[in-house]
Amino acid sequence: MCVDRDGCEIEGCSSSDEVRTLSGSMSPGLKSNPDLHPCKPGQKFRAALLRCRTPAAAAGILSFGNVLNYMDRYTVAGVLLDIQRHYDKSDSAIGLLQTVFICSFMVAAPIFGYLGDRFNRKVILSCGIFFWSIVTLLSSFISKEYYWLFVLSRGLVGIGESSYSSISPTIIGDLFTNNSRTMMLSVFYLAIPLGSGLGYILGSSAKVAAGDWHWALRVSPVLGITAGSLILVFVPEPKRGSADQIGVRRSTSWFCDMKALAKNRSYVFSSLASAAVSFATGAFGMWIPLYLARAQVVQKTAEACTKEICSSTDSLIFGAITCVTGLLGVVIGAATTRLCRKKTERADPLVCAVSMLGSAIFICLIFVVAKKSIVGAYVCIFIGETLLFLNWAITADILMFVVIPTRRATAVAFQSFTSHLLGDAGSPYLIGLISDALQQSYATSALWRFLSLGYALMLCPFIIVLGGMFFLATALFFLDDREKAEKQLSQSARTLSSVKV
Repeated sequence: MCVDRDGCEIEGCSSSDEVRTLSGSMSPGLKSNPDLHPCKPGQKFRAALLRCRTPAAAAGILSFGNVLNYMDRYTVAGVLLDIQRHYDKSDSAIGLLQTVFICSFMVAAPIFGYLGDRFNRKVILSCGIFFWSIVTLLSSFISKEYYWLFVLSRGLVGIGESSYSSISPTIIGDLFTNNSRTMMLSVFYLAIPLGSGLGYILGSSAKVAAGDWHWALRVSPVLGITAGSLILVFVPEPKRGSADQIGVRRSTSWFCDMKALAKNRSYVFSSLASAAVSFATGAFGMWIPLYLARAQVVQKTAEACTKEICSSTDSLIFGAITCVTGLLGVVIGAATTRLCRKKTERADPLVCAVSMLGSAIFICLIFVVAKKSIVGAYVCIFIGETLLFLNWAITADILMFVVIPTRRATAVAFQSFTSHLLGDAGSPYLIGLISDALQQSYATSALWRFLSLGYALMLCPFIIVLGGMFFLATALFFLDDREKAEKQLSQSARTLSSVKV
């Protein structure tokens, strides 16, 4: 008779057999023992559940949740023209939707970072997903007289989504190391462009299918509740630092963590570079579909929307491009970094810097060719976004290299805070404000509405170049900061070993 690790009798196993336990080791068959008992149904289910809690499965579920996070965020952008017509608001008032969302997101991020370094992370993640799913669903029933309430609901959604973005990368960081961690983080951050693109597609498709833009906000909540449940059941809670083979105990205060991060030059410069990326992606994600719709009106290939349901072609195409460029960017970024690491140890920040500077060139060209050729504008968007998306997963990997495990959730949260504070918290509203100011300066016409938004968006390439400079600065200090982090890990391991002895 044989048993598993729960002390349950295994049917069909003779006393001379060897049994593979759940940990993967081999145990010899045991003789009958009166203390042994047949497995109860609940114990069998628990054993099967434990076998499903693999690091790869956890990374897959967390990546799925990240897709939904960004899909919900950009569903509103996919039906932005309909929302603007429904509530009868100006460009700056509509840009406020994303600004309020990001402001609440970034304010909540440090709080969740603090909690994520000290409490059960998967419970915090699941509660965050359940919260934003319910709020998004309820916001679809807000009438046109209460635009302020719709704006407030986007702020509450930002709080829920902040918990996920701040904590989930640290779980992956504790499940994998080195190149495997780079690959899994690449998959995780692929969810940003993929989810963003699917948000445009979902919003446009649901609006057309139902004949009402409100239905665009009623699909992602169902998927969100599903993802939250999967995280609770299948995602393990790894010990912090377990992948680095050190059982790190928390011995520093939050103030000490922040002081250490402020002195970490690679972390500071990469966070500023992330802010430049966020500024551009936030502005583009909100305004490019509307900009291209106005371009077609100027070219007389389309008419200005006067119907209840506006054309969703531009949102669909832009969403599809974002999905494809996101996939290409993350894959090319991960492959390029692995290849360049053989040539230089500073590969991570250098690849990010080159991709940022290249992206700025093609994003500038969008506003040059859009007036004459929509196809040409889409080509420039495709190349520019691909280069811009190269650095997302690499930036997260830089953080994992230069920050010790017990500070990673705090580091991710404050990087998110600074990147949003200096980036997409203000960029959608700022672009809308500049566009409105330019329109008021001259006689309003279809051509001037198109040009004013284009002039406002021209701010983005200059910010991207600045981000490239910050990545070059990161490269200067990357090796020193990585070495300091490795020394801290070694010291923590030795201290823990001496305590155990």
